[in-house]
Amino acid sequence: MSTSLESKKVIIAGGSSGIGLATAVILAKEQANVTITGRSAARLADAVKNRPGIHTASLDSNNRKDLDAFFGAQGNIDHLVIALSGAKGAGKFAELSLKDLREGFEGKFWPQLNTLQAALPYINKGGSITLVTAISAISKAPGTSGLAAINGALELMIPSIAKEIQPLRINAVSPGVVNTPWWDFLPADAKADTFHEYAAQIPTGRVGEPDEVADTIIFLMRNGNITGTIIRCDGGLSL
Repeated sequence: MSTSLESKKVIIAGGSSGIGLATAVILAKEQANVTITGRSAARLADAVKNRPGIHTASLDSNNRKDLDAFFGAQGNIDHLVIALSGAKGAGKFAELSLKDLREGFEGKFWPQLNTLQAALPYINKGGSITLVTAISAISKAPGTSGLAAINGALELMIPSIAKEIQPLRINAVSPGVVNTPWWDFLPADAKADTFHEYAAQIPTGRVGEPDEVADTIIFLMRNGNITGTIIRCDGGLSL
């Protein structure tokens, strides 16, 4: 079976930055037909500046009507990557704002499921779906119970969905601490200090890079013998 991604039609939901954009860049170099989506047309335009071969579509993945229209207009696709994420839900449970946790679900859990349901009728049976979750699902670290709920809920669904949609494949990549704009809620100095603290805990001795997670997503696209699986790309943080 060919593992070439040339001319394959790929949609990356949440592709305007970070892991989603890194995946799109690799796919474009392999001459795939790749489209990234995001809510901000300006951010999408900035993301593809000087990056030929990547198409964009401004799309709110909480809006199911727009999602249905988008995928209907796209027609059949070969691979779907769902890298949508929010920035809320962290904090020690005693002080955790449940409003923030609800917004965390609205920023990641529901948009990922909305996108997946809307896309399913259009994904070729030999294709794949890859969700981007997070190592918080299993890390048991203080301050991550809300994030564990969001990402763990997604991961728990994947094996059952894989059985339901066979022979179409669905997997997830679960990153650890990765140097992406997700961390930009912190001032630059605080972000650097946080990465330094994490690096001391991670067996690889550093935080991850978006390209490394993107490589794992590409691996799952190519390998037609993997489904219902969560691949941890966390530098050993979960150990």
